[in-house]
Amino acid sequence: MTTLETEYNQKKAATAIDVLRHIKKESDIVVPIAVGEPRTLIEALPTYTGLEGNRLYQMLSLWPVITIEQDRLRIISMFLGSEERKAFREGKLDLLPNHFSDVPALLKEIVRSPVVMAQSSPMDEQGYFSLGTNADYVMSLISSGATVLLEVNNQMPYTYGENHIHLTQVMSFFESDCALPTAPPMPSRASDKKIGSFCADLIEDGSVIQIGFGAIPNAIMDDLHNHRHLTIHTEMIPDKIVDLIESGAVTNEHNPFSPGCMTATFAYGSKKLYSFMNQNEKVHLLPVERTNDSYQLSKIEQLITINAALEVDLLGQCNAEVISGKYYSSTGGQSDFGIGARKASRGRGIICLHASAKDGTISKIVPRLSEGAVVTTSKNDVDYVVTEYGVAKLRGKTVSERTTALIAIAHPQFREELKQEAERMGFLPLS
Repeated sequence: MTTLETEYNQKKAATAIDVLRHIKKESDIVVPIAVGEPRTLIEALPTYTGLEGNRLYQMLSLWPVITIEQDRLRIISMFLGSEERKAFREGKLDLLPNHFSDVPALLKEIVRSPVVMAQSSPMDEQGYFSLGTNADYVMSLISSGATVLLEVNNQMPYTYGENHIHLTQVMSFFESDCALPTAPPMPSRASDKKIGSFCADLIEDGSVIQIGFGAIPNAIMDDLHNHRHLTIHTEMIPDKIVDLIESGAVTNEHNPFSPGCMTATFAYGSKKLYSFMNQNEKVHLLPVERTNDSYQLSKIEQLITINAALEVDLLGQCNAEVISGKYYSSTGGQSDFGIGARKASRGRGIICLHASAKDGTISKIVPRLSEGAVVTTSKNDVDYVVTEYGVAKLRGKTVSERTTALIAIAHPQFREELKQEAERMGFLPLS
């Protein structure tokens, strides 16, 4: 038996609870975003008796929030998923505001005796585990000496980039064979396809694109199949990226982070996406402080960033986090990429949203953000706003020019009302 095999057997635990015994009281647990979350280990936490005054930091969890006494384990989210959203409103977890790029530095500042619990691929012949669908913020903590506990999942793809952990860095691990969470289907409506077409027209051949998950991003990618020499550098790899690569539109030739490769910090999609990523040396997962660094992004000459908003006011301020005064998500990387695109020499930052909600009864272009809303992206960082009614170019525009452009892409039934309110606010001259 080799030294590597001996160490592997010594660190392999029989049960999830055996792995958790390495967590000390009042230490902080950090888990990766989304798919990288080690579900078996997390679900075992309530039955682990060694918790007292601990905290669990998670982000965009795809699973129900565990039930546990808060004096034993306080749960803190950094971006609300659907299950976390409900738990936040019920007071079962708290929310930590952040820019995604800042999360590694923020965690290093506030976590106590950090323990990283992550899901990984099986170990390779050299003794390395891959974080598979993830690199995100945990790699920074691991590099700084955090205690590492793994759920080694036979179904996690082995990927490349800067997301490998050597056996010598691992305190203990538990083997599992669990299906990875997959993204729900997101069929495109007619309005999504219109927005997708408008956005695709703003993307030139040779662009470097940041895009994410959802019906509108899917519609945009469907309209990019005839583009050429595109590069994907994004924060999350969605399912439609595979189709875009197979169409020949994406070559990744302009990627400054890993030339010839697609780069991101995590992935969330279907089994097809995970299979595509497995052992694919043209896909690199990088830590979020690299993928989302606005300074580095600003050096990408032809950077196109595509993000969503819940509402946009007549100055161009974007709220992507709060609905009806209640938290829905968080900031994520929207500002990171928006600032990068603003500073890039030929960059374009695109904000997408439907012009109305609830069967056309609520305008998403508003005179002022709703009560309790937050500004996710500053008016000074917004370049283009796109709805199914057209494109509003805001960068370099005056208040009256912005107002006029945004009213023009609002739902037609709200335009006169918006115009009258803009006049009352002094954004437009009185008729």
